[in-house]
Amino acid sequence: MQQHPPRIFIYSALPCEAKPLVEHFNLKKVTTIQPFACYLNKDICLTVTGLGKAAMAAGVAYTQALFVSVEHPVMINIGIAGHQHQALGSLFLIDKITDFDRKKSYYPSLVFTPPCPTASLQTVARPQLDYDPLHLCDMEASAFYETAVRFSSGELIHCLKVISDNESSPVEQIHPKQVSVLIAAHLGSIDIVLAEASRLARLIIAQELKLFEQLTQRYHFTVSEQGQLKSRLSRWATLTDRSLPELAENQFHKGKEVLCWLDKELDKIEFFL
Repeated sequence: MQQHPPRIFIYSALPCEAKPLVEHFNLKKVTTIQPFACYLNKDICLTVTGLGKAAMAAGVAYTQALFVSVEHPVMINIGIAGHQHQALGSLFLIDKITDFDRKKSYYPSLVFTPPCPTASLQTVARPQLDYDPLHLCDMEASAFYETAVRFSSGELIHCLKVISDNESSPVEQIHPKQVSVLIAAHLGSIDIVLAEASRLARLIIAQELKLFEQLTQRYHFTVSEQGQLKSRLSRWATLTDRSLPELAENQFHKGKEVLCWLDKELDKIEFFL
């Protein structure tokens, strides 16, 4: 494994979805990883998980466990989806993901101007021949997002979907080479999303580091309490874009009191998935 791990993680279900990305980013297959096909360069790790929710969840969890030291990774699901009437090859950044079987929804945080239209998406267990007029449809996104939020901040987790089938060209007509061509047409937009998410990740990390240094210089934290402080600052950066309230000079005397205060401030933040 690399000395300096990648900070961007791309997940695709199918080899044909991954092929243009592997070529574009000059990724090399890692032969030491057996459960999933995994490709690397110094900045990006791409995992081909296989089709379906269970395979996607396993692929995300396995890969992130390999790179557990990476804080605030950028995590992107790139693949195909169907829709009743959207044109083949159209690209969408997903702003709502619904697990059709569990009736559970997730709302990716779009905090930058996307390079393409946004859309809602339903994740289903089997290919659908009865196309929905309102939502895109795929077989992995809900499992990707539900697993990814265990490893990173919501602002850094996104799904990009290219329309591969519709009522005029149903799912049975999809060919792997066609999928690769459809995704390759949007490499420029994919670059933009990755760049914006990476910029946000750097801001979050810089903010946390600055606050951590300020607080540890001002108050005494044990080694264990320093780990707890990092965790709480990470939650703050994830849940809000506000700065921490100013602390009075003699407001606290030790790190444990700061941690209790942070807990109370975090509890005040309204948070919705």
